[in-house]
Amino acid sequence: MTVVKGGSGRDGADDRTEEDKDGKGGGPGGDGTAGSSGAADPYVPSPRRLERERYRRVRARRATAIAALSTLVTGAALYLLVVSAPGWQRTKETFFSPEYAREAFPKVMEGLWLNLRLLLVCGAAVLVLGMLIAVARTLRGPVFFPLRVLAAAYTDFFRGLPLIINLMIVVLGVPALRLQGVTVDPVLLGGTALTLTYSAYVAEVFRAGIESVHPSQRAAARSLGLSNRQALRFVVLPQAVRRQVPPLLNDLVSLQKDTGLVSIGGAVDAVRAADIVVGRSLNYTPYIVAGLVFVALTIPMTRFTDWVTARTDHRRAQGGTT
Repeated sequence: MTVVKGGSGRDGADDRTEEDKDGKGGGPGGDGTAGSSGAADPYVPSPRRLERERYRRVRARRATAIAALSTLVTGAALYLLVVSAPGWQRTKETFFSPEYAREAFPKVMEGLWLNLRLLLVCGAAVLVLGMLIAVARTLRGPVFFPLRVLAAAYTDFFRGLPLIINLMIVVLGVPALRLQGVTVDPVLLGGTALTLTYSAYVAEVFRAGIESVHPSQRAAARSLGLSNRQALRFVVLPQAVRRQVPPLLNDLVSLQKDTGLVSIGGAVDAVRAADIVVGRSLNYTPYIVAGLVFVALTIPMTRFTDWVTARTDHRRAQGGTT
């Protein structure tokens, strides 16, 4: 029996109410548990919560149905628009011939191996060269002024120069110089042109990542005894690269497609293999086959880029490490 001093029965009732709110005295054990078993009561959602969840499920199903229906209607309208065109039959024979598609597919896949090798080699070279240029542009001190100017001139020039012109200059111009010891292989020259152009874009991506790191990070590293080079290597660059992964992947997707431009120098890649079949048959279906092959390669990398971007945004929203 509990005796309440200096208070009325109403005060005692209020005290018991507060104990009930705190979960004390709610059960036979006096600690809010369900009897001597010590097991808590199972959670039972309220009717309002159940109604809210039911409404969300109904709304999600309705949105899915509307999206599917609108997609079907749009697809049917586009199909009817194309099929009803006056020149559809001729276009179908010229661009969508199953016979020429079967003939071109093995040759296109054989040439695709060259595109994949160019992507791997040029991608690695672009990342390394782009990082070096970005670091050169962010070096501090007047002694590094000429290096910063050269790096800025490099990025400005190759970002402004169209890739197709760069390829023609390198692939066609370098052999014309007849320099001793310089290769005339169109694959190597085309890969060099791709590396020169894309390293300028990647350098700006890296530079943006480096400049996005707060100066306090570098100051904290210096206060711990790290040199400027150590602070850049162990503190600044890891954060900068991690933040710039999505745009870097986008540049690699573009590089994957542009490897087909090396065919202007005579290299037999997927595009050139399709062009050979077209020149012999005067049917453009091989171009469609080569294009679909590149699309099939690009879509997985694009979806991976979207996933990385969404994951990075989610971590930033949650306040995690980016």
